[in-house]
Amino acid sequence: MEEILFAKQEASSAGQDPSVTPLLQMENISMSFPGKPVLADVSLYVGPAELVSLLGVSGAGKSTLFNLAAGLLVPDQGKVIFKGEDITGQKGKIAYMLQKDLLLPHLTIAENVALPLLLRGERKDKALAEAISHFENFGLAGTENYYPGQLSGGMAQRAAFLRTYLFSSELFLLDEPFSALDAITKEQLHRWFLGMRKKAQFATLLITHDIDEALTLSDRIYILGGQPGSIIEEIVLPPDHDRSGNFWKQPSFVVYKEKILQLLQRDI
Repeated sequence: MEEILFAKQEASSAGQDPSVTPLLQMENISMSFPGKPVLADVSLYVGPAELVSLLGVSGAGKSTLFNLAAGLLVPDQGKVIFKGEDITGQKGKIAYMLQKDLLLPHLTIAENVALPLLLRGERKDKALAEAISHFENFGLAGTENYYPGQLSGGMAQRAAFLRTYLFSSELFLLDEPFSALDAITKEQLHRWFLGMRKKAQFATLLITHDIDEALTLSDRIYILGGQPGSIIEEIVLPPDHDRSGNFWKQPSFVVYKEKILQLLQRDI
């Protein structure tokens, strides 16, 4: 079974499936901070409407890759390409969302969500109308005039997702967006997020340390390990695998999880 499930391991070194035109590419990325190499020759890609997870232990360089993709850092070597354009070190090209929702407490939910549109220079009335038009699809109907302190954790994350979506509906960079939620809320938000992805067809690069989450949500998983960090395995999940939340009950889930644990334990 493992030979089938992990047949594309070698693809990680090339960083791209030749049958896919990537939306995002990170090519031969190396990065060091003073006195500490963090990443070494990392290549990965995200295809249109694809969810790719980046999984690794703490300190493997996941967040550094995230910041490089978002243009918040410039690599020592390599480049970031989005829709065929070299955007290395350029901020504002790709939407990203951090662990916390970062909603501004003095603004209503509608005003928080509309911020990307306002920053583009749209009139406030037009920006608010556009933002509110998406509230029902994102499960936020009726919260337009609430303030962040009046929302549950799950609802606040939905608002943050919508704000990210209005920045860019093509690609999300998500840095452990579900990690602060309790188990029940997390499972509910996973199901909601999978439904939104199917409906809106946006691509996602998800950073996580949660194996179950990566297996439930992903089309592909890159395992990042070593010091400095590099891609040690690419796992391709079958397109018809169960995303209903019951994947963990299937025998194949155990095979995937045991393989990933073996890879991650090398760095512990």
